[in-house]
Amino acid sequence: MPGTSETDALLWLAAIGLVAAGAAGTVLPAIPGAPLVLGGLVLAAWIDDFQKVGWITLSFLGLLTLLSIGIDLAATALGAQRVGASKRAVFGAAVGTLAGLFFGIPGLVIGPFAGAVAGEYWARRDWRHAHKVGLGTWLGLVLGAAAKLALVFAMVGVFLLAYYL
Repeated sequence: MPGTSETDALLWLAAIGLVAAGAAGTVLPAIPGAPLVLGGLVLAAWIDDFQKVGWITLSFLGLLTLLSIGIDLAATALGAQRVGASKRAVFGAAVGTLAGLFFGIPGLVIGPFAGAVAGEYWARRDWRHAHKVGLGTWLGLVLGAAAKLALVFAMVGVFLLAYYL
């Protein structure tokens, strides 16, 4: 249990760091966004010995985390499925997203599209269909990231309301 003000300050920094890393993870691949945010919020509640934020609020935040994970799994698949993407297109979008990390924001925007197009072209050898699949897969990724980001902001908002009210 936390005790000293120095320890509490370090724990608060860790909690804030987890929330910040989780917020970044909602748009960056390979970083579990909402679970990190939940971890930071649970740590913040623990610092205060669960006096201000209790199990009901934390359970609700856990449900929002599960919803975010479901969105993460479904968004790309639904976007890709809607335009008839092959498994290679989905794999290409994932590889393109990871490669895009090295090129900053432009890479994160272009990478998934380019990867999906390359994967679909590899599977079917049809440029027109590959471009359509690339756009659909990219749109699924963007909409999924926006929904996850909204859920993360909602999680932080619910926590702050419970903490300060």
